[in-house]
Amino acid sequence: MLIQALDPSVPPNLIVDTQAHNIVDNSDISGDERKSILTSLIKSLQSSRNQNVLLIGDVILDRYHHGHSNNLSSIGPVPVLKITRTEENAGAAAHIAQSLTSLGILVDFHTAVGNDEEGKAIIENLGDYEVDVKSIEVIDNHTTLVKTRYFGSRESLLDRPQLMLQADVEDPNDIPKLYTDNIHNKALQAVEGSSAIVISDYDKGVVNNEASIRLIQAANDLEIPIVMDPKLTGLERSAGATVVIFERRGIELLRRRMEVFSTREAAMALVRKHNWGALLILGGSDGVTLYHSDGRVVSTSSSIENPRQQVGLHDAAASAICFALGNGHDLIASSVLASAACDCILESLDGDSILTREALMLRIEEISWKMQISDR
Repeated sequence: MLIQALDPSVPPNLIVDTQAHNIVDNSDISGDERKSILTSLIKSLQSSRNQNVLLIGDVILDRYHHGHSNNLSSIGPVPVLKITRTEENAGAAAHIAQSLTSLGILVDFHTAVGNDEEGKAIIENLGDYEVDVKSIEVIDNHTTLVKTRYFGSRESLLDRPQLMLQADVEDPNDIPKLYTDNIHNKALQAVEGSSAIVISDYDKGVVNNEASIRLIQAANDLEIPIVMDPKLTGLERSAGATVVIFERRGIELLRRRMEVFSTREAAMALVRKHNWGALLILGGSDGVTLYHSDGRVVSTSSSIENPRQQVGLHDAAASAICFALGNGHDLIASSVLASAACDCILESLDGDSILTREALMLRIEEISWKMQISDR
């Protein structure tokens, strides 16, 4: 149910959704502004060159098993998956590195893997996308994090597989301080000369409070934008970031903890508390919403009605924002590009979620074309 907001702290042009606890911004940006943004983004995608991005964060080996699931087990109420295909991809920060490279960006990547088969697979996978791996620390007697996902569908519904199970294997011990110190010192030395910085924090040891705060401070001193994808339990590490990325369920969880009524109120309180330039909320097929530190709330709807998958939305959004900010676009335009990047992932097949410049350009051009058609 939608009602006019009665709270005097809520601007009169906003409407409160009393069921979803969301605030819908009726003002948004104008159609002409959006068209201008799309045009400028297309130009950047066509001509951008010589971007250098500093990326630091945890990495994961994503392993996918695909198959048919037509029956239940005879000894328990669980589905039986007949595996027909298995694939492995580098995930988390490594996935961002692949997308950034596919967007034509030079990536200075700082992370750590174990000296095991899984760590070697990540480095090999990065090499396939021509990501520079010279700054990756390889640690003896350390287990590389692996996330294994099992997707199944009935044979008659092969185009709509469902995630049935996820199994994680990780090292119970922290990354040795010698290696984290090397990672952080090398990253700090690489701040100057970067067009943007991405911190992808899965709280697996590569990023800690001190390193993150020092990196953000160094970047702010040089007016370099920082894109942060943090764990909800580690928001203190993101203080001063240019833009921070959450999923919708994340902001809803924090809203409840903060005991406030609306998403907007929770988002703006977080932006003020942590001194962020903006907070970007990913809503999957519902699009993205940017909560700007100046009070603007800009929503960009998704063009995908029946998404195939959502794995990799954070990485795609971070890569797109990094590309946009590094090319001189503001946070509003960056959120528009992030929405298009998320659409690329939503429409892609399972396990096929590397963001490319060609796919992003086609998506932006399609959105622009649809806007022109709707004006006729």
